[in-house]
Amino acid sequence: MTMKKIFYFILLIAGALCTTDTIAQSAAAPQKFRQNPDLKKVGTTPAKVRSIDSLLQSFVDQKKVPCVVGFVAKGGNVVYKKAFGWKDLENKVPATVDDYYIMFSQTKAVTSVAFMTLVEKGLVKVDDPVAKYFPEISDKVVTAVHPDGTYDTRPVSRPMTFAHLLSHSSGLGAGLVGKIRQIERQKADSTRKASGEATASTPDGQRTGGTGSARYLKDEMLALAKYPLGFDPGSEWNYHVSTNMLAYMIERISGKPLREYVKETILVPLGMNDTDWYFEPEKLSRFVKVYSAVNGNLEPAPNRFSEATISKNQTYAEGAIGLNGPIDDYAKFCQMLLNKGTFNGKRILKPETIDQMTKINQLPEKNSGGKGFQFGLGFELYNAEKKPTPEVSNSAFAWGGLYGTEYIIDPENDLIALFYINMARKETLVPKFLSKAYQLFR
Repeated sequence: MTMKKIFYFILLIAGALCTTDTIAQSAAAPQKFRQNPDLKKVGTTPAKVRSIDSLLQSFVDQKKVPCVVGFVAKGGNVVYKKAFGWKDLENKVPATVDDYYIMFSQTKAVTSVAFMTLVEKGLVKVDDPVAKYFPEISDKVVTAVHPDGTYDTRPVSRPMTFAHLLSHSSGLGAGLVGKIRQIERQKADSTRKASGEATASTPDGQRTGGTGSARYLKDEMLALAKYPLGFDPGSEWNYHVSTNMLAYMIERISGKPLREYVKETILVPLGMNDTDWYFEPEKLSRFVKVYSAVNGNLEPAPNRFSEATISKNQTYAEGAIGLNGPIDDYAKFCQMLLNKGTFNGKRILKPETIDQMTKINQLPEKNSGGKGFQFGLGFELYNAEKKPTPEVSNSAFAWGGLYGTEYIIDPENDLIALFYINMARKETLVPKFLSKAYQLFR
């Protein structure tokens, strides 16, 4: 029996023999955020809170970002929730904590939790082969690609499981597969140009790459499954597309569209009423506008991702990106995870399932994430070798989105912290914010 299986077995027994203390802790977990708590009782001071104000305002003043919003809660007490800067720089519309942000890959964690609800229902197991539910999935690994686009393969050393999808170690679309698809695209473009055929328009909705033509996630995943894998499942880390396949598996196993299943199992129960893949037209004004940093200035950038959420003809929703909303909503999701699966009086997952997702590294020691990089079932796992700032505990887990939305969940410190901007990720800003967030209580 492998160490991972032994750990899973221990978690299963622990869940079955749940102690009175564990039940009491779960019941005591905050089910609502306590706004405006007494700072002294929570363990901080107004001066420490103001230090975060100064930091975030400096990001705006130095034109590093047009706007920023921060959120910190300890034990369910919201110690910090403020926005700075401009939602619309040209028209001087101030940013607020209620603004909508494009969350991109923060969608992945929600999709991962949605899948684990299927596991708890007994409809699937984490270590089940994906082929059990999707026989079309490849069992070959590409070994060479020829100039004409043909390629050589070999059998996989092990079947792809759902754990591989959850940890981005499935091999889907990885390595030489990208070269195969590139050659195919070039051939298709040449054929269209030769025939005078116009390029197909892109359907509505946020989508990976922004150039897909599928109206449903199913169509893209069926097309992807025709290719071999880029590496043996579990042998490497290749980010992103695995969560889209996981989302399609949610649809196949639950029998419901991804959006419908996620809303009924996560968003609605948690009260995340402003978070969705797409919205009514009047909601477009809730989004912060996008800017790019150019030679020390902020210049307007296309708002295509927020505009893509507004349509009456939406059919496409993917699991890797697409959710959007305010920081307060996603904080509820983070607090649910910190609470070991409960918030708003609703249980989304069991404590042992949260542990399974956030305490077991699924990747080989050496992987493309770099030294010390670890990933569980849906989240990066921080450890002594790799974390954003020294104050973060080794039990913390986190992830973020392309446009600079970040979150961290730290059980050891009973803390969640979220940091939202709306520009290409500014990793250097996040550690500064997190350091100040932890210093609130030191």
